[in-house]
Amino acid sequence: MASNFNSSPVAPPAVTGAAYNTAYIVGIAFISALGGYLFGFDFAVISGALPFLRVAFGLNAWWEGFLTGSLALGCIAGCLVAGRLADRYGRRPGLMLAAGIFAASSLGMAFAPSLGVFVVMRFLAGIGVGMASMLSPLYIAEISPAAVRGRNVAINQLTIVLGILVTNVVNYALSDNGPDVWRLMFGLGAVPAALFLLGLVWLPESPRWLATTGQVAQARAVLGKLGNAPFVDATLRDITAAVPGGPAPAFRAVLARSVRPAMVVGITLAVFQQLCGINVVFNYTSTIFAAAGATLDRQLLETVGIGVVNLAFTLVAMLLVDRLGRRPLLLFGSLGLAVLYLVLAFLLQRHAAPGLVSVVVLLAIGTYGLSLAPVTWVLISEIFPNHIRGVAASVATVSLWGAYFVLVFTFPILAQAIGTYGPFYLYAGICLLGFLFIRARVKETKGQTLEQLEQRYTQPGPEGR
Repeated sequence: MASNFNSSPVAPPAVTGAAYNTAYIVGIAFISALGGYLFGFDFAVISGALPFLRVAFGLNAWWEGFLTGSLALGCIAGCLVAGRLADRYGRRPGLMLAAGIFAASSLGMAFAPSLGVFVVMRFLAGIGVGMASMLSPLYIAEISPAAVRGRNVAINQLTIVLGILVTNVVNYALSDNGPDVWRLMFGLGAVPAALFLLGLVWLPESPRWLATTGQVAQARAVLGKLGNAPFVDATLRDITAAVPGGPAPAFRAVLARSVRPAMVVGITLAVFQQLCGINVVFNYTSTIFAAAGATLDRQLLETVGIGVVNLAFTLVAMLLVDRLGRRPLLLFGSLGLAVLYLVLAFLLQRHAAPGLVSVVVLLAIGTYGLSLAPVTWVLISEIFPNHIRGVAASVATVSLWGAYFVLVFTFPILAQAIGTYGPFYLYAGICLLGFLFIRARVKETKGQTLEQLEQRYTQPGPEGR
């Protein structure tokens, strides 16, 4: 990769004379963010495969919800493993293990002889996805200068939506190849997992992890690839000042009073990102549009449209997250979704034409892609103290996947009981509560180093703006 140092185009360097190797930083951020592509693949493949799985396994509403949500249960286990693994052995080994697990489980789902085996394999896939969903944004935050950290972490969200879009297009293209085509849909997940594993061979370890574990010389060498001498010296100085002595942190460390403000914000935003309801649209596209009278072909085509809109607005979010900031985007997204869900529920209740439903769904996807989708991951990756960032991010991400399981497990049951439109009234109320929480508790983080944010988010007091 190019080795010339360029100052960030978004904001001036925080340290006089500091300059960054922009091409190298973006390059290794993209390699790490391929973990997000795995997330996007398994997130989207179920939407295209579900109509075939219903027939193959004779799914009722409960099994449909559990099969879909079993990924989230695996993600919870993966996050619990990843946090301790990342703080003890480093970020890179955890990412490599995630890629290997995902490749093996994709083939396991493809050749599953029964529903039980399929669910177990999907659970294992969730372990890989859960590890990557925590470690990829964490790694990117730790190798990125403050001025472009939000944009770089949003690369992870970009690869998620690319995974969703590519998978939706492939599912649509394969849909006419017989009732067992779902096996090929899932088996193809081994391809990006193998590419991810190969890319990780070239990835350096996180310099912040190296420094916090006493490997200062190695940290300096990695930082020397990321920026010039003033950047290296200032970053090492900040990291060293922020690192307390003592053994590796335990999970109880996140209960300490000093980190409680950051944990409350991180966990609440993680849960809200899921309970806001948008992932019902991603995972149950066919169910929603079947309720609007769309054919199976139209249902699968809608997943492609959703992927395109999601990608477009994620690109816009990457441009805005370090300019407008995190907080304004979160406020816009939560309030916008509340309004759009009310409209969507009304249209579904009145049996509106699929075209009208599609417009509102795509507006909701765009709103989410511009706000809650990327910004939540950015904040989770940056607001926790250096010495417990792996464990704290693990707890927040476990909360996220727990909420995802609740969401996708309950939707088929609620839709069967009160109609497909009913849950969207509930999601609108949750979005309004999320808006109020963000307005009251979330502090702006753009342009600040991770060490500066550690001071802001570990000092209880009046909420900053």
